[in-house]
Parts: sequence; C-alpha cells; structure tokens
Amino acid sequence: MPEPIDIADPADARLADYTRLTDGSLRTHLEAEHGLFIAEGTKVITRAVAAGYPVRSVLLGKSRVADLPALATAAGQAPVYVVPDEVAESLTGYRVHRGALASLARKPLPTVAAVLTGARRIVVLEDLVDHGNVGAIFRCAAALGVDAIVLSPRCADPLYRRSVKVSMGAVFAIPYARMSNWFDGLAELKSASFRTFALTPDEGAIPIDGALRGAGNVALLLGTEGDGLSGRWLHEADAAVRIPMNPAARAAGVDSLNVVAAAAIACHLLMQPAD
Repeated sequence: MPEPIDIADPADARLADYTRLTDGSLRTHLEAEHGLFIAEGTKVITRAVAAGYPVRSVLLGKSRVADLPALATAAGQAPVYVVPDEVAESLTGYRVHRGALASLARKPLPTVAAVLTGARRIVVLEDLVDHGNVGAIFRCAAALGVDAIVLSPRCADPLYRRSVKVSMGAVFAIPYARMSNWFDGLAELKSASFRTFALTPDEGAIPIDGALRGAGNVALLLGTEGDGLSGRWLHEADAAVRIPMNPAARAAGVDSLNVVAAAAIACHLLMQPAD
C-alpha cells in the first residue's frame, strides 16, 4: 500500500468521490456518472475487493489511522487519504465512525437471463426505494442461500452506501440483475420456467409453505413496505402466497410483517428441501 496522503482541505479535488454522502440525489448522479460506489468499514471493504470491485481510493479520519494495516491488502496500490476527523465530517455530511471509507469502481451488471441460468430459487423486488430495506433483504437472501435477486427498474440501488452498510457486504455475495422492462418483466421469468409467487398479506392467498411443495423453480415477488406489489404483478403472478398470521394478532389489527421480516421468513421457507 502506498504511503498515506494527508489532506486538510475538504474541497481538495482528490476527495471528490466522498462528497456529501448523505445527499441521495447528488450521490445517485455522481456515482452513476463516475461508475463508483462507497463502502464503509474494513470488513465490508475487504468483502467488496474479494468480490472483484477495484478500489479507487481509501479515506480515513486521523483517529482511525490504526486501521491501516488491516486495509493494506484490500487497498492495494490505491491512494489512501488521511484527513482530520472534522474534515471527514464536513466532507461526507456525517460523523464517520466505522473507520475507513473506500471508493470502488462498479462492475457491469449481468443480464436477467444470465442470473437466471442455473438458478432455482430467486427473489424479485418491485420498486423498493428504501436503501436500508434493500440491503437487509440482500443480507437475508444471501444468508439463507437464495440463488439470485432480480430488481425492477425503479428499485433502489444495492450499491448505494446505506444498502451496502445494512447488508454487511451481502450485496457482493449474491448475483443480481435489473430488469429493463417492468411491464413485461415477469414474462421473462416465466419463459425461463420460473413459477412466480406474489407475497401478500391477503387472507385469500395460499399459505406459502404449502404453495412451495413441488413448485420447481420459484421466483418470490416482494413489493414495497406500504403498498405492496402492484396490481399488474399480482395479476400476472402464477399464485398469491401469504405468511399465515396469528389469528389473535390479526383480530387486533396486526395483519402483516414489515417487508424485511417477511422476506426473511419467506426466504427460509423458500430454501427448505422439497417434499
């Protein structure tokens, strides 16, 4: 690893990758334009590098210089910038307390067809715009052995800093692709011999554990936290499935789980051995 470079000016052009990390609209534009994303913490940075994402640079506050040896292999020959802690906060827009930040280059996303090849169990996210929820679902899916994730065109970016952080690097551990066409997106899954199961709290839906028996290749569809899946996807799905709720809880008005909890339970059931 090259010698660390001390920088005291938050306006230094070499630090541009780390500008205003809490400004979602700015970061979306900047990261797309320059083909980069930000990872936070030595463990997550190391996982990103192991997954083949090249490091552009590393940023450390002076109080975390002791983290440098642990970053040596991951950083490689990328420049390491060391700044006063107050400069790091001024630059990024928040108090950086997890140690190092790294700017990494994105890799081209595979096509939907590519991630479906050889897969049996996948999760499909429709229009989830909360980066934390997306990261948490990636973590659930990766931990439970789901083969791949497919995103609708408007779904949040899994490589946005918060998604990466919440997933603890699981976004690097599971293949994913983004649909180019939402309207006919499920048709491609069906043509690849996947049965599409739409997860819903509707009491009229089939209990998910029963629906999965002998189902073959399955694509589990998850919608937004508030509105759930769109009417089109509910209509186009092969079946609507639900996680049964406790009757007493339902009578008290607790009729559903948040999308992350529902994803965790559904992924667990999805990966159980077929009867």
